[in-house]
Amino acid sequence: MSASGSADFAVVGGGIVGLATARELLARNPGSSLTVLERERGLAAHQTTHSSGVIHAGIYYAPGSLKARLCVEGARDLYGYCQERGIEARRDGKLIVAASRSELDALDELERRGRANGVGELRRVSAGEIREIEPHARGEAALHSPGTGVVDFGRVAAAYADDVRSAGGRIETGAEVTGIRAAGDGLELSLRGSGGSRRSIRAGFALFCAGAWADRLAVMAGAPAEPRIVPFRGGYLRLRPERRDLVRASIYPVPDPALPFLGGHLTRTVGGEVLLGPSALMVAARDAYRLGKVGPGDLRSTLAWPGTWRLIARFWRTGLREVSHAASRRAFAGSLRRYVPELRAADVLPGPAGIRAQALDRDGRLVDDFVVHRTERALHVRNAPSPAATSSLALARLIADRVDEAT
Repeated sequence: MSASGSADFAVVGGGIVGLATARELLARNPGSSLTVLERERGLAAHQTTHSSGVIHAGIYYAPGSLKARLCVEGARDLYGYCQERGIEARRDGKLIVAASRSELDALDELERRGRANGVGELRRVSAGEIREIEPHARGEAALHSPGTGVVDFGRVAAAYADDVRSAGGRIETGAEVTGIRAAGDGLELSLRGSGGSRRSIRAGFALFCAGAWADRLAVMAGAPAEPRIVPFRGGYLRLRPERRDLVRASIYPVPDPALPFLGGHLTRTVGGEVLLGPSALMVAARDAYRLGKVGPGDLRSTLAWPGTWRLIARFWRTGLREVSHAASRRAFAGSLRRYVPELRAADVLPGPAGIRAQALDRDGRLVDDFVVHRTERALHVRNAPSPAATSSLALARLIADRVDEAT
């Protein structure tokens, strides 16, 4: 294996969190050398660019959690960054709709959380006011969040990458980390190139922001096996162009408080499309953008984890519903008619899909906060699903703070 140099910092993962972290480290350590290593041939190939692009306001998350604090801070910073860089980020707003009276208590709790988290301009609206904001939506009551917005997170990630390069950082794509070992006062990372070539790089400190592969790299570096990443495929539908007038901005349900998913929603993207979804289906590969894809190693990892079976035992009814939504456009669209009664199966077309890299503990609990672990000369972002993109600048500051503490 040939050596390919050294760096003060190596950041493994070229998604939005890894690039934001690299950017922050270079800003704090001018003159240091830093290399971003991305296994795919392009940057931001997974969670960053496979969502509806919503800039979350911070309503849903438990007060005091990292998600709550970093989402509110991150959204503020992201809007400012986009304005500086000329990236369109529209504050279109969002309605979280209680479709029935039985959901009003849960809506109350969301309002309490939002206010505790410092979400600005959040207000409760009546059934009549729902129709004023979203003429085709219906419900008993709703929360209106004018500060929720949409952006192209791919463009944001590309801008972060430009910042990294401008500060003297290197970005290498097609560089998969296959081994980690202590080497003097740093780490040696073994790399496999997209053509099968082998080499290595030495780093004084390494940051692992590897999304769906985060647990494997963390364990490779000596971190605990828990939590395990279990991939969930989020499939979307698209409204036909002539029916996009059904949705002005974003219409969300009141989510199940027992799960870290926000439920199927309707969102007008920054590009003008209206996406419906996502579903949340446990799948057999960590890159199963195609529904039937099976990764034998990924499947074995999921099935061998005791938390998987405990999760299935608790939520099998939810799982069956998600299978139905993934298999049938009619069923998927029908579930969203609770909020937009005029919606019909004929109004929708197939849409994109994404993979949520969701951490699952041994007891079958889906981890509902950001998780960062430390090993020798390294930090590992073990759980960073939504709202990680919204929170990216604030999350990068948190990670850099912990690097400062560790070095």
